[in-house]
Amino acid sequence: MKAEPQSRPVIVWFRQDLRTDDHPALHAASQGGRVVIPVFIWDPKSEGAWPVGGASKWWLHFSLASLGKTLSTLGSPLILRQGAPEKVLAEIAKATGAAGVHCSMRYEPSAKAQEVLVRKELLAVGVSFAGHAGTLMHDPAVIRTGSGVPYKVYTPFAKSYRNSMSSDPPLSSPKTLKGSDAKIPSDSLDDLKLLPAIDWATTMRKWWQPGEEGAHKRLSKFTLQAAQAYGENRDIPAEDGSSRLSAHLHWGEISPRRIWNEVSKSPAAATVGAQKYLAEILWRDFAYHVMSNFPRTSESPLRPEFERFPWEPSAERLKAWKRGQTGYPIVDAGMRQLWATGWMHNRVRMIVASFLVKHLLQDWQEGAKWFWETLVDADLSSNSLGWQWSAGCGADAAPYFRIFNPILQGEKFDSQGTYVREWIPELAKVPSEFIHQPWNAPPLVLLQSGVELGGNYPAPIVDHVTARNRALAALSAFGKK
Repeated sequence: MKAEPQSRPVIVWFRQDLRTDDHPALHAASQGGRVVIPVFIWDPKSEGAWPVGGASKWWLHFSLASLGKTLSTLGSPLILRQGAPEKVLAEIAKATGAAGVHCSMRYEPSAKAQEVLVRKELLAVGVSFAGHAGTLMHDPAVIRTGSGVPYKVYTPFAKSYRNSMSSDPPLSSPKTLKGSDAKIPSDSLDDLKLLPAIDWATTMRKWWQPGEEGAHKRLSKFTLQAAQAYGENRDIPAEDGSSRLSAHLHWGEISPRRIWNEVSKSPAAATVGAQKYLAEILWRDFAYHVMSNFPRTSESPLRPEFERFPWEPSAERLKAWKRGQTGYPIVDAGMRQLWATGWMHNRVRMIVASFLVKHLLQDWQEGAKWFWETLVDADLSSNSLGWQWSAGCGADAAPYFRIFNPILQGEKFDSQGTYVREWIPELAKVPSEFIHQPWNAPPLVLLQSGVELGGNYPAPIVDHVTARNRALAALSAFGKK
C-alpha cells in the first residue's frame, strides 16, 4: 500500500468491530497524530442474502450509541451514514481530502465482495484502502492441512493453530484522537431505524449491556467467577456458567485476542475450565475458517449429497418449534428463552436444533433463518456451522446420524427442572421426576400441578421413539443412494 501523507486525514470504516481497544485499523490510522474520521455505514443490501436480523439490529443500535460516546470522548465523533459503502466512503474522502480508508476485514462472502467494490472505488479516486486483521485469532487463508487444503475437522485445526499461535499482545485503546475541523454530515442514530416499531425487547434490556464497556464487564466477571468452573457448568443452562460474550464478539465490541489474553493470565488459566473456554474461542475461528474457504456453506450444505435429503416440510411443526410449543419442555424452554432474551444457552441450542432437523425432519436452513432473526449474536459463520453440525451435513459433523434425546438431555443437564420452570411457568409445579416428560405423569399429579396437556401446555408434537426411528430410516435410505 502506498504511504498516506501524514498531513491528510484518514477514515476508519467501522463494521463489526465496534470498539477502540485492540483495534488494529484504528491503531494504524491514528499513528503520527493524523486526523481520524470514524465512519459507520448502514446498508442492509450489502449483506446479501443475510441482512441483519431484528434482534441483532436492536443490539447494534445500542452498540453504536456506546461507540459514538467513546469516540466523542476521545476527540473524534462517529459519523453515521446510509447507502452503498463504496459510494459513501468515496464521497467522504473527497469532501475531507482523506488520503486513505482503514477497516477491519470481514470474511463472509457478501462482506468480501463488498471490500472488493470499496477498494476499486477508492483507488479510482486516488484514495488508498487498507484492510486489517482484528476480528479473529487467525487469518482463514493461512492455516492449512499438511496437503495444503483447508481443514474440515476442528481438532486438527485447533492443534495446527496452537502450534503457530502469535504471541503479540493486544493493542491498547488510543488515549486521544485528532478529530476533523470539517463539518461532515452525519445521520442520527434514530435515522437508521434499528429499533423495532413495537417494543418487544423489555427482557433483552434486562439481560444485556451492548457496547465495549459491557463486553469488558462480562469478561471480567467470567474470569473472576466462572472460568475455572466452565468445564462443569457450561452445559447447565440454569447456571450462569458461560461467558455470554458471543454477541459482544460478533459486533466486535471486544476482540478474541483480548479475551484470550485475559483468560490466559487469569488465576484460572491452567484449569480445565479455562482451557475448554479457550477451545471455544478457536471453535469460533474454525467456523470462519470453514465459511471463508467454503463460502457456499452460508446457503448450502458442505456435504453436497445432503442437497437431496428427504426433508418433510411442515409449516405447522415449524411454527410449534419457533413458539416453544412442541410439548418437549427442554426444547420449548430454549425457544422461549431465545424469544425473550435474544440468546439461548449453547447446550440447549444443540438440543433444539437436533429436534428440528431429526425429530421433525425440517430443513436445517429453516432453523438457521429463525436463529438469524432472533439471536443478538447471529453470526453467519457460527450459525451455519452449528446448524450443519446438527443436521450432519457440514464440517466436523460425524456421526451424521447423531440424534439427541430431548428427554434424557433435559434430565442430564437440567435435572431439577430449574431451567424449564424459569421459561415455562405453566410447568412450575410439576415434580422433578416428570418435568421433562409431563405426559408420563399420573393424571392426579398433572391436576395438582395445574397442567392440562393439550390445554395450557401442549402434548408432544411427535413421539420420541417414532420420530427417532423415522429419522434413522431417512438417514439410512439417504446414505444408500
